[in-house]
Amino acid sequence: MDSSVFAKMLSDPGQLDLKKMGYKYGQENLQGFLTLHKQYFYQELPLHDFDGNSMVCLDKAVPIPLSAARVLLTLQQSSRLYGTKAMEDEILSTFRIEQIDTSRESVRRILSGRAPENEEEHRIYGMKQGLEFIADRSHTITEENLFRLYQMTIGDFLPEEDRLLPGHWYRHDGVTVIDGKTEHTGLPWQKLPAYMKELMAFAAEKAAQNDLIKAAILHFGLAYLHPYFDGNGRMARLLHLWYLVQQGYSSALFVPMSRFVEESCARYYKAYTRVEQNQLFSGVLDVTPFLVYFAESVYYRLEEALLQLRTLQAFEEALRQGKVTEKERALWQFVLTAYGSEEFSTKRLEKDFGDAAYATIRSFVLKFERLGLLTSVHYGNRVKYRIQDGK
Repeated sequence: MDSSVFAKMLSDPGQLDLKKMGYKYGQENLQGFLTLHKQYFYQELPLHDFDGNSMVCLDKAVPIPLSAARVLLTLQQSSRLYGTKAMEDEILSTFRIEQIDTSRESVRRILSGRAPENEEEHRIYGMKQGLEFIADRSHTITEENLFRLYQMTIGDFLPEEDRLLPGHWYRHDGVTVIDGKTEHTGLPWQKLPAYMKELMAFAAEKAAQNDLIKAAILHFGLAYLHPYFDGNGRMARLLHLWYLVQQGYSSALFVPMSRFVEESCARYYKAYTRVEQNQLFSGVLDVTPFLVYFAESVYYRLEEALLQLRTLQAFEEALRQGKVTEKERALWQFVLTAYGSEEFSTKRLEKDFGDAAYATIRSFVLKFERLGLLTSVHYGNRVKYRIQDGK
């Protein structure tokens, strides 16, 4: 293959769409391009496609921002405690991705500790249990724990025909995802035990990839195998977060991962489809399009999700210097988890926190505004506060 043509193809922004690359450069050049990739560039993964061939990726082509890891490593508080606001956002978005009707009011009811009263609220309760389960780092990623996670999150709330059989960790029949046309047929159910064991072994082994890349590979892998009759997307997103928690990314559960996916949902599903369409031209299952989607549409947005590091550092410095009381520290942690970047009034904080007099709340917001940790927003005679974005 001509080296100049290869260089041009390698720098083409559309190189991950092999169908278009074939039209643009011709099939002969496309095959030469793919041959060189197979010889020198593809990294084989310890995972396999439905025919038993190794999956591959071009991890060097995935633009993981350094800021994403920095944000995810930023300590919020114990990983056993999941921020209420973050959990609310995660539950709403992960259901909306799958077009499951869920109201914010119902989510808040369940998160406040109320018992579920209908099918919708049972589903919400299941997701709450699942998120709390993966927040506990003692729950390592194993096949048994994956089954426990599925049952408490999804399986226990499904109609009889979609439930797993007793003694089965995975589905016992075929499944096809249809949306106007066939999009994806899951792995034949007889092969699932071996393939899922392989996926869980990959999750447990020391990563040859960047942790954020590996989390996205696991996400793709579970959705690709489609081991359940229902809830595969939710389980794939939970596995993604679960792996990051296991690797010590303490803020993985404080970022709206599923909201970013929801806001780019068309690209999310297109990335899945492109991986399988490209296989028709290359003969290998290259997961790179899905990894690039996650880098560009999710990881690059993580800094929007958390406080800027300067604000967190300012709080830690004030705490170190003895400027923050224990009550103020508790209020600050509550504001972080309950409101995130949302605005709140002193009256709302007094009601929601429930363990401080109004004078204490008022003193807290004024002091933290002076410290540069909160900022006030005026609406006529009304004043609301929000966490300083650090800019």
